[in-house]
Amino acid sequence: MLCVAVFVFVLASTRRDGNSEALARAAASALPADVQQRWVRLLDHPLLPFFDTRHSAGYVTPEGHERTLVDATLAATDLVIVTPVNWYSVSWLAKLYLDHWSAWMRIPKLAFKSTLAGRRMWGVVVDSGESGTADGSSAPVVDTLRRTAEYMGMQWGGALLGHANRPGELSADALADAATFFTRR
Repeated sequence: MLCVAVFVFVLASTRRDGNSEALARAAASALPADVQQRWVRLLDHPLLPFFDTRHSAGYVTPEGHERTLVDATLAATDLVIVTPVNWYSVSWLAKLYLDHWSAWMRIPKLAFKSTLAGRRMWGVVVDSGESGTADGSSAPVVDTLRRTAEYMGMQWGGALLGHANRPGELSADALADAATFFTRR
């Protein structure tokens, strides 16, 4: 059992230093000093397209960028998926990362699913809606992440939601929520 909390932030935006990352960093700044933080930008660890070979060739142990992402994921006590809303879904980078989980949990020596069971998953999600609107554009993203956590036997920590149309336009209410997001749970 891990004694020290390790928050791994998986940055899944195609925009470096975008609004979803800014919101995640605002939330992370309120974590206690003894909590380890690791930031992994999926753009910096490109994954190959995912092919479902579970009923034919099976899967091989990950190498390169894929191994880096597996190791970071397995090291997390708290896994935070940081994504903008793209067409009512997670970004393509987040989707590809999650697709690769299908392979990783079928490689026995990784013990991927059993290792993540009981750990916590969080979401930091930013859409382009206006603060206070109830259009629900982030709802499918939150549902995807929550269901992924449930499937993996992980605890769902919740989602921090923000609204911004252009870079740097995060709503004040989202930044206020960020200040206590991880610590109020």
